[in-house]
Amino acid sequence: MEKKERNSFTGSLGFVLAAAASAVGLGNIWRFPYLAARDGGGLFLVIYLILSVTFGFTLLLTEIAIGRKTRQSPLTAYGELSRRWKPLGLVACIVPMMILPYYCVIGGWVIKYLIAFLTGSGTQAAADSYFTDFITDTQSPIIMMIIFLALTMIVVLAGVNKGIENFSKTAMPILVMLIVIISVFSLTINHQDADGTVRTGLQGLKILLVPDLTGVTFSGLFTTIMDAMGQLFYSLSIAMGIMIAYGSYMKDDSSVEKSVAQIEIFDTSIAFLAGVMIIPAVYAFNGREGMEASGPGLMFISLPKVFEEMGSMGNLVGCMFFALVLFAATTSSVSILEAIVSSFMDQFGMERKTATITECAIALFFAVIVCLGYNRLYFEVTLPNGAVGQILDIMDYISNNLLMPIVSIGTCILVGWVLNPDIVIDEVTKNGEPFRRRGIFLIMLRYVAPLLLLILLLIALGIL
Repeated sequence: MEKKERNSFTGSLGFVLAAAASAVGLGNIWRFPYLAARDGGGLFLVIYLILSVTFGFTLLLTEIAIGRKTRQSPLTAYGELSRRWKPLGLVACIVPMMILPYYCVIGGWVIKYLIAFLTGSGTQAAADSYFTDFITDTQSPIIMMIIFLALTMIVVLAGVNKGIENFSKTAMPILVMLIVIISVFSLTINHQDADGTVRTGLQGLKILLVPDLTGVTFSGLFTTIMDAMGQLFYSLSIAMGIMIAYGSYMKDDSSVEKSVAQIEIFDTSIAFLAGVMIIPAVYAFNGREGMEASGPGLMFISLPKVFEEMGSMGNLVGCMFFALVLFAATTSSVSILEAIVSSFMDQFGMERKTATITECAIALFFAVIVCLGYNRLYFEVTLPNGAVGQILDIMDYISNNLLMPIVSIGTCILVGWVLNPDIVIDEVTKNGEPFRRRGIFLIMLRYVAPLLLLILLLIALGIL
């Protein structure tokens, strides 16, 4: 197949910031702090860091190398490596197509709360029924979703350099600044309950940093390992086609291994800071039991109540927090959309504008269905992993818990066994640079990563 001339990031910094911006999403903010607090604090952090430089490194490096080697999007890259494995590219493209609609719905929720705090209505947003009343409304969630989808579309329409790269270079520094400011504020909190009990942000920080080995069992350690691996897997934008698409825009003179290391540092640092930002504040006002919420429950119900208890500072902190979340959500949604747009362009020869509008129309249709899943189309179903949910949860379960592990297992088998790891190694060393983590890469790619991913898949299926 003759390859068309392809746009590229202007340099390593542009690539790293775009890839890191993709990795820094809602999962870092609403899932990492909850898991860290639940799974032994410092123990979870240590396991997460070990997996980051081994498991996460291997999968991230492999996808980026595939993208740069083939100069293709996820839909066509696997077929470029091996015609028989082209269906894996189709699955890798279906994943972001399933995620984008409900991600835009959640992005709309973030906009709703940001507007509430910007207009001084933070107290109303903290009311018990506020979130439920909003998502069960038939119009407001759809309007907010459309605004978020439009923001995402505008960035992608502008292209790789003027759109994605420039947006990432602007959004990431703002995101880091906001999370640092809120984190510092959280550490200074001192709160006294009606019964005289005093809790501080620094006490909450200990929960995050100090390993809690109380009653640690093999079963509990296994759960912590799988939680850390699952969080890392979903957090790094692996198996969503994103890193293959972004890798295809990476210049040949950029170092793949160094870039992956920098992405790891960015993603892990933001996840850690999210823990510093959320755990001390929630602990100070609500104690350990207040940290039992995760996901939408943490972000849209628990935290607004915390902001309300902060008094006069609550509205300002709420504004900064939801602005931060909006930046994180948008950088991720941009990368999700780009993975699909690049696939349409490579497979069907579409222009960027046509591909973007086509996918946004598809996403809009399914996003409306997701919104209606909380009112007119509401139903509940018990998923194989035991969770009870509706349309959004079903789409999240299929894409994140089933298809993503399948894509990564397939990638490990294809590169590690069917072809040869040298196709990645040659890409890493093409500039004459040494491959420092080559041994770890080979062991993880061929043996450890597929096994861990299989266990993750079996847990999702309710078999383990």
